[in-house]
Amino acid sequence: EREREREKKVVFCLLVEFIKKMALVVMCGQPCSGKSTAANCLAEALSATSEFHLTVRIIDESSFHLDRNQSYANTPAEKNLRGVLRSEVDRSVSKNKIIIVDSLNNIKGYRYELWCFARAAGIRYCVVHCDVEEDVCRKWNKERAEKGESTYDDKIFEDLVRRFEKPDSRNRWDSPLFELWPSKDGIQQTSAAIVSAVSYMTKKVDSKSRDVRVLQPTIATQTARTSEANSLYVMDRATQEVVNAIVEAQAQALGGPVTGISLDKQLITINIQRSVGLPELRSLRRTFIKLTGQSSLSGRPPPSDADGAKRMFVDYLNRELGTV
Repeated sequence: EREREREKKVVFCLLVEFIKKMALVVMCGQPCSGKSTAANCLAEALSATSEFHLTVRIIDESSFHLDRNQSYANTPAEKNLRGVLRSEVDRSVSKNKIIIVDSLNNIKGYRYELWCFARAAGIRYCVVHCDVEEDVCRKWNKERAEKGESTYDDKIFEDLVRRFEKPDSRNRWDSPLFELWPSKDGIQQTSAAIVSAVSYMTKKVDSKSRDVRVLQPTIATQTARTSEANSLYVMDRATQEVVNAIVEAQAQALGGPVTGISLDKQLITINIQRSVGLPELRSLRRTFIKLTGQSSLSGRPPPSDADGAKRMFVDYLNRELGTV
């Protein structure tokens, strides 16, 4: 028995350490600054050093067959691109993978959103910035065009350069910040920033660790998604019970009008002045759920208890079908 308990503790500790090594890496830099090369180098270095054999995945525009010029041609297209990448990160970040987001990530508000995903998942997070002068990026973009490689149109390139918001390590969503200088030092697995980033994401964490931070989810990030789903589930079940009670009461009355249906002593009595078919009841139920969801966006949230949901639905039916 003692041996089994010891084995369980060892497995548990390994599992905890495994989870702590999951991470989100945000690449950042001007267009044509070497981000993709750096992302690939980082992925290879992580795959080679990870003792837990974690899968390293790069999420970028090419993953979704998106053309860079079309994706940054205008504001709606750019918002759509960020939305696609953001959704994929949100779906992938909680899995047993190290996720590398290889995109411009040039807006600090967008980097903050990615940081929030990492915090909600309770994993490590860092930013790798490819710091290259604008003129060098411009030169590299032209050289790629001469080689027949994918490039940015001049107008789009200049617009992206102008709007770039450089990461600042003083911001929590830009920290820790590892900086590469591809135009000066090149990009290799032995580059200082790559080595530091790999060390940060694979280093063992314990109660004494100070140089590695695993983000901790807050109460808000833990419950925000489930509370809405729970309320909708309760609302769906409660309103269906009311509909079933009305249908059963009308069946017992042989299709005649029904008044004074009581679901519970504490609930409002259902007063219906005419016979109501099941299709109409279903339509009223759908409308009620929709209206309740819309009102929760600007007002108080829908009730999370069944009695409260039933009371609201009965009150709604009394207004629509009869008198209270």
